[in-house]
Amino acid sequence: MKKVTTSTLLEMKKLGEKITALTAYDASFAKMFDEQFVDLMLIGDSLGMVLKGDDDTTGVSVDHIAYHTACVRKGTIRAFVIADMPFMSYATTEQAFENAAKLMASGASMVKVEGGSWLAPTIEALVARGIPVCGHLGLTPQSVHVFGGFKVQGRENAEAQKILDAALELEKSGIQLLVLECVPSSVATLISETLTIPVIGIGAGPGTDGQILVMHDMFGISANYMPKFSKNYLEEHNDMRSAVSAYIEEVKNGSFPGPEHSFK
Repeated sequence: MKKVTTSTLLEMKKLGEKITALTAYDASFAKMFDEQFVDLMLIGDSLGMVLKGDDDTTGVSVDHIAYHTACVRKGTIRAFVIADMPFMSYATTEQAFENAAKLMASGASMVKVEGGSWLAPTIEALVARGIPVCGHLGLTPQSVHVFGGFKVQGRENAEAQKILDAALELEKSGIQLLVLECVPSSVATLISETLTIPVIGIGAGPGTDGQILVMHDMFGISANYMPKFSKNYLEEHNDMRSAVSAYIEEVKNGSFPGPEHSFK
């Protein structure tokens, strides 16, 4: 199996081939996803909610992410592996250097950070030192207390423009991938068409370059609730492998996400 790289993902965007992504937290599930040809796996700080049972992601530490990244890497041959930088682990550039280095040493091929223009100097510094970076805009879960809950972002014109401007600034700063979460489909499509880098959506409609789901949501086993933007594939199929295969097929052919999984 040819290993997925940043060049692979960029070429997929250019060819109009949808990128498939799932969160993963251990070697066994990583191996299953890899064998089904998932393109990208994210060790998300979502582990705070789906593994630890927390109400949000702010209680996740760098050590948590590093441990699960090492587990996922051991189960992965083909897929591209990204590790989340957890809450307050990149508040300063110096913190970002130390913590990103730890996650890369644990097996990540890229780190992900949440936030807009304030992150530009840190992203530039990380990239200059050989650490690839993925951005994350829209609903950024680490800022849930600022937002007043898990709410759709970018519904007003001014807010949508702010997200687009931030995306362009992050791209200029050197990110090679962007996650857009819980934004209206029209906004996500515009951003995806404007940026030259791949844009991965979650609750961002079908117009992005790829899709990601939290694996627990895709299997319908999340401890808290099923988000509107997700789909329980295990409910429709006999086993987990078939569920993953169906998810990949529906992302590739554009049938997922549908209108019922998207926001206007």
